[in-house]
Amino acid sequence: MSATTRDGRLPGLGVAGLLGREAGMLLATFLGLLLVTFLIGRVMPSDPVIAALGADVPEATYQRVRAEMGLDDPIWQQFGRYVGAVARLDFGTSILTGQPVVSDIARVFPATLELATAGVLIGTLLGVPLGLLAAVFRGTAVDGAVRAVTLVGYSAPVFWKGLMLLLVFYALLGWTEGPGRVSIAYEGLVEPRTGLMLVDAALAGEWDAFHDALSHLVLPAISLGYGAAAYIGRMTRSFALDQLRQEYVTAARVKGLPEWRVVLGHVLPNCAVQLVTAIALTYGLLLEGAVLTETVFAWPGLGQYMTKAMFNADMNAVLGGTFVIGVVFVALNLLSDVLYRLLDPRAR
Repeated sequence: MSATTRDGRLPGLGVAGLLGREAGMLLATFLGLLLVTFLIGRVMPSDPVIAALGADVPEATYQRVRAEMGLDDPIWQQFGRYVGAVARLDFGTSILTGQPVVSDIARVFPATLELATAGVLIGTLLGVPLGLLAAVFRGTAVDGAVRAVTLVGYSAPVFWKGLMLLLVFYALLGWTEGPGRVSIAYEGLVEPRTGLMLVDAALAGEWDAFHDALSHLVLPAISLGYGAAAYIGRMTRSFALDQLRQEYVTAARVKGLPEWRVVLGHVLPNCAVQLVTAIALTYGLLLEGAVLTETVFAWPGLGQYMTKAMFNADMNAVLGGTFVIGVVFVALNLLSDVLYRLLDPRAR
């Protein structure tokens, strides 16, 4: 006889059922994402045939190309072809660049990934300590100052923050490099192995190019990171205040533990699960919302690529970029769920 759990279920079936449910939810999420991006392409006012051939195309040519694109077929057939193409990583050809969209995304996405990663690191390193300070000194001048700083970071327009940073630290003080990802003198000097400029420059041993790329990265990363720090700081304050009301904190204080040990050794670890989710979502939002920052700083990433594509009615590029961002969100949610299970034994 097979061993069973206390409630009579087979252990293997329980694990298999959990994995099957997770896989089913993931598949349903991807199908929903595909359906949304497909419908976006169909409800947009731009005509893909006109975008490809121009407005003065003869009617006969227009109808022929429309049929070749399959736009006269039933909508379910079009969606089926779209799903099959995406499964092959085929997003079509970009009208703007004349290259496959997947090649364009592979070229520009590392720049956005590098910028968003730097932004979320800055946001985490600033936001978590500020949130803990505000929670520990709740109702004091420290709490008020932290809340004011986070409010400005959360509500100030992204483009305004970027322009102010350029004006002060680049134009007036000259402490950093200006717009762009690297100076003209270093363009093409580093072999793009990973697409991440700092990593590639370090791997190649081109430290002058590394410092130049880092100087270009500082301002847009701070612009993104300030907003991320504001959100993470507010969430950290809320999570920490909830933990500070718990009985285990009172017991730790009664035992004579210093306040810093209570906060760092007890409160922060118990906030870790919630913070992981907040930081993961912030990372996804930075990858998606870097459009204005990339525009202000002329950063050649996915946001700028999609913006140019939208202005030129390049729907293949827009839909490809939208799908990639959606996949990133799904992956980050999955990662946060895995980390949640690792950090919280009760979730296993």
